[in-house]
Amino acid sequence: MLKPTIISIAMATVMAGAAISPALGLIAAHFPDADPLLIKLVLTVPSLMIIPFSFISSSLTKKISKRSIVLLGLGIYIVGGVGAQFANTIEVLLAFRLVLGAGVGLVMPLSFTLISDHFHGKERTKMMGYNTAFSNLGGIITMLLAGYLAAFNWRVPFNVYWLGLVIFVLVLLYLPKNEPLKTREGEEKAKMPLSVYGMALAACGVMIAYYAIATNMALYLEQSELGSSQTAGIVMSFTTIGGMITSMLLLRLQVFFKKYLMMAAILAMGIAFGVLTVTHSIPVILMSVCVVGFGQGIIFPLINVKVLGNMDPRLSDRVISIVSSMIYIGQFLSPVVLDSIGKAAGYESIRFQYSLLAGALLVSVVVMLLFVLVKKSAPTERGEESV
Repeated sequence: MLKPTIISIAMATVMAGAAISPALGLIAAHFPDADPLLIKLVLTVPSLMIIPFSFISSSLTKKISKRSIVLLGLGIYIVGGVGAQFANTIEVLLAFRLVLGAGVGLVMPLSFTLISDHFHGKERTKMMGYNTAFSNLGGIITMLLAGYLAAFNWRVPFNVYWLGLVIFVLVLLYLPKNEPLKTREGEEKAKMPLSVYGMALAACGVMIAYYAIATNMALYLEQSELGSSQTAGIVMSFTTIGGMITSMLLLRLQVFFKKYLMMAAILAMGIAFGVLTVTHSIPVILMSVCVVGFGQGIIFPLINVKVLGNMDPRLSDRVISIVSSMIYIGQFLSPVVLDSIGKAAGYESIRFQYSLLAGALLVSVVVMLLFVLVKKSAPTERGEESV
């Protein structure tokens, strides 16, 4: 039961924001005087607490067992997640979401480093893929459930966070109580590779694009007169379906695409956002968001595999905290950045935001491809000069 238990921890983290996104329109209707940006922050504000608490989690691993940290985080998670339904003002609702973020921040880095602790080589890559795949499955279930519950009342969807209690029990029963990882006396302090920060920035950028689906799809469908909150829940579940499929196949995709896998994933996301810019067909929208999911299902586990590869075990928790923090910064910044650019350009429609993302992603692929080609040709040129 160790594998299912570790994977279930990741399922809790993916539910943090997007789980209640189908109810976003109803929340906006219940708080009509609230700024539209505040309504979107209901999804993204947990990241403000996730970031510092992920570093707190990393520090705690040197003092107490990871199992204890996960149990503490899940307890806070349940309180913040379920408690939000009792909010009477948008400010109180955001406060509960911050509490939820604190719980996620404690748990989230460990959902990856526990894999690093217990699995190695190809099995680690496979587990990273499974981790993302089943977290996406949790996203599908919770978003569909939240979309259904939203038909009753805006408050009811917050009950999906009771699933955290099931994960709490699994961790309590099946996760081993590892000893804290401490630096021995006289042992040289491990150094953080600069490449970690580069990968973290890349993850941030991808999340800005990816989370534009969760924060904007309900409004996108409303602006296009294509559906309700239940429709939004179904559409957004296709994002996680795409991510689940590619995460399960991560090892095979890595063998097939080799070093071009990351570029292929970003290219797919760029094309999908381009299609969302022009289409008015629900089936095409479903396919497009599924392709966006394909991309994230490859990129995020691949980044974690790369940063943890050949990493000093003493740094693994801190490395994941850095990468994960940048991912959640991207999550928080997604509506802020895209809305601000839209307002500055005088185009506040969601379609404009999706066209902007399409262009940015496609340009990124071109830059990455040029970098690979230049790097590949450099040794050849030096070899020719020496002849």
